[in-house]
Amino acid sequence: MSSKKIINVGSRKSKLALIQTNLIIDKLKDINPDLKFEVVSMTTVGDRILDSALSKIGEKSLFTKELEDSLKDETVDFVVHSLKDLQTVLPEGMVIGCVNKRDDPYDAVVMHKKNKGRTLETLPEGSVIGTSSLRRISQIRRKYPHLAIKDIRGNLNTRFSKLDDADVYDAIVLAVAGLDRMGWSHRISQKLTSDVCMYAVSQGAIAVECRAADTDMLEILQTLHHRDTALRCVAERAFLRRLEGGCTVPVSTFTEITDDKLVIRGGVYSVDGKEVVEDEAETQLPKLPKTQAEGSNTHVYCSIVGGSDPATFLAAETVGIELAGKMIKRGAEAILTVAKRKAKEAIEEERVRKMARTENYKTAVSS
Repeated sequence: MSSKKIINVGSRKSKLALIQTNLIIDKLKDINPDLKFEVVSMTTVGDRILDSALSKIGEKSLFTKELEDSLKDETVDFVVHSLKDLQTVLPEGMVIGCVNKRDDPYDAVVMHKKNKGRTLETLPEGSVIGTSSLRRISQIRRKYPHLAIKDIRGNLNTRFSKLDDADVYDAIVLAVAGLDRMGWSHRISQKLTSDVCMYAVSQGAIAVECRAADTDMLEILQTLHHRDTALRCVAERAFLRRLEGGCTVPVSTFTEITDDKLVIRGGVYSVDGKEVVEDEAETQLPKLPKTQAEGSNTHVYCSIVGGSDPATFLAAETVGIELAGKMIKRGAEAILTVAKRKAKEAIEEERVRKMARTENYKTAVSS
């Protein structure tokens, strides 16, 4: 158990991020009532750049770098993330100490009030859907080619304001988990099931990142580790890592565990939705007695601590890699290569656009 008087917790400043951080703190307090916590909030690159789609920014760790820097210099003891924001390979010396029980991983459609009662399928031709996620864009275009897509950025409050107050979007697409945590479940018009839009890797899961060498903190965090969620996320992250994917490429997944069988499905898409490779794989998870093995926190899979169940976590990691391999053989790599090339072009176009805007501003000020 930690001897620290106050445990400093890193978080982004957004309302949703703070809700998620305090959820973790409250759970830890329930288990360890003598512990005291203090939130250290900060703004990340992804929070600051709101005039570009994430795929056009050209940076990795958009919502995590500043938080991880604070871990590295020991300003904070752990940081709370939406696991989908974390790279599949963490900075040296960092691990995911626990993954909280996953909330609903699916995407939701929030309609403008003028479209109450409609679904994506029944929206009129040319209706504008707000999302900047290439994963969502490609799947919506594939399933509903009659719809138009327009970028939308900002926190949830900002996106709702853009939907409700401006006559631009007919609907926006957001994560169900975020809406639920913000208390806005009533705004959900339609939930997109996996046959329409598979979700992002680790979507709906909250992760806690800490220093790998901080054994006291790892011991505390393991009390919140949800085994099935962690296993599913290990499989999904292994799948994404093998594909070398990220926010610049359209990759989706779906997992479930039933009777110790882990099933993972995955999808790789062209941005226009016209090319697709989807497949699935499964594995029977080993039934091993749970033992508190000495040094159990040294077993790490896709940066997630596996605890005292290494064989089971290895099976989850292996099936994710296996699925990616199957899909690469079926043409996923070719689709991703094109998507990555287009992403680089979009990043360069965005850079040029911003430079031109800056020069125009300087000219206007000096004239």
